[in-house]
Amino acid sequence: MLFSDLTFLFLFFPAFLICYFLAKKRKTRNIILLIFSLAFYAYGEPVYVFLMLFSIIGNFFLAKKIDSCKNKEKRKKVFIMTIFLNILLLVIFKYTGFLIDSFNKIFSLNITIPNILLPIGISFYTFQIMSYVISVYKKEVTAQKNIINLGCYITAFPQLIAGPIVRYETVSEELEKREENITDFSYGIRRFIIGLAKKVLIADYLGYVASSIFSTGEVGFLPAWLGMISYALQIYYDFSGYSDMAIGLGRMMGFHFLENFNYPYVAKSITEFWRRWHISLSSFFKDYVYIPLGGNRVSKRKLVRNLLIVWALTGLWHGASWNFILWGLYYGIILIIEKFFLKKYLDKIPSILSHIYALIIIIIGWVIFNNESLPTMLDILKSMFMLNGLGNIDYIKYLQLLDIKYILAIVLGAIFAFPVAKNLLNNNHKYLKDTLLIILFLISIISILNSTYSPFIYFRF
Repeated sequence: MLFSDLTFLFLFFPAFLICYFLAKKRKTRNIILLIFSLAFYAYGEPVYVFLMLFSIIGNFFLAKKIDSCKNKEKRKKVFIMTIFLNILLLVIFKYTGFLIDSFNKIFSLNITIPNILLPIGISFYTFQIMSYVISVYKKEVTAQKNIINLGCYITAFPQLIAGPIVRYETVSEELEKREENITDFSYGIRRFIIGLAKKVLIADYLGYVASSIFSTGEVGFLPAWLGMISYALQIYYDFSGYSDMAIGLGRMMGFHFLENFNYPYVAKSITEFWRRWHISLSSFFKDYVYIPLGGNRVSKRKLVRNLLIVWALTGLWHGASWNFILWGLYYGIILIIEKFFLKKYLDKIPSILSHIYALIIIIIGWVIFNNESLPTMLDILKSMFMLNGLGNIDYIKYLQLLDIKYILAIVLGAIFAFPVAKNLLNNNHKYLKDTLLIILFLISIISILNSTYSPFIYFRF
């Protein structure tokens, strides 16, 4: 179930709100949140909801064991075992096919690849579980004594299947003592509408443009750039729109999730881009992988090693395919080059040039990200940089993309990738802005009713 589904908007969520606010006690509201969250997940993954329940119950008792251990060695062993079991489940359900296929190709084997369906959102909720266990082990928080509260943290439907990755310490107090109020609720509605509009009025239309261009095989110079710019904007509005909706839904319930995007396409370097894109994932790998490896307080050789490990894992987290690993290593190498050489020059040149540099590097990265086939990836890159010439452009084929809604999506997508509407949610001209948001919501609903194309990219992860 997507947040942009009519079933969610006009059935599931209204039913949840009625039940949730009819309950007066915090414990009862948490039970309702847990039940609806499990139902939300079971709507798309009826079998794998039992895997989630297993993870909740197992980590609940293991974290309590870690918290109660007085012997440091035993405590460490239980902690390592807990982390290992969580990673093992992620590997089994997400990477088994990829690993067997890779072994088959490398060693010329013929091992049968089992048909294991990918549980939706397993990468997100596994990282949240591990965040909780790590925080308990490091004594940053005490183990949760109420399994319902822990279940709410792991399964809360606003961020369950596509993030942002919420650290346990961010919401630990709110699980027990949060206060819902009209200010937060109204902010949440506004934030949700903005996210919904980003998804259905920009991302979906841009996704259609990109898929139309690349679905027909070889493309020329101009279509290749139009397709990749459309895809770059699509994935941003798709994912940041979902994050906006998640943050808005959480705020309606009294949860204050941290921001996950901060206008990443205004970046003037790749270092800056990754401080602005998918912030919850970047901070997770920084705190739980990069710093434990020694961070930047090591020799240059080890620093290069640390960065390559972190970015290979970042790529692998996104998907069980070599192109994701290549995508991660691509960024790791770019960041190493910036750190040791390029960044000082980027700071000196005109900002427009550093911005163009960053956007070109980012778009090349999306070519790698979006294509599992190496030949297809290389063909697109060749077309983008005219190594295939201008190409044979079938102009008639692209006339359908001149429809006003696609042109508007590209133009508005480019404009709002910059912080031109950053203050839309403040209190200045409140009634005018609320009127505009109501109109935006109605247009979004009309678009949903008329649309047959509404993919969600990050459901794959």
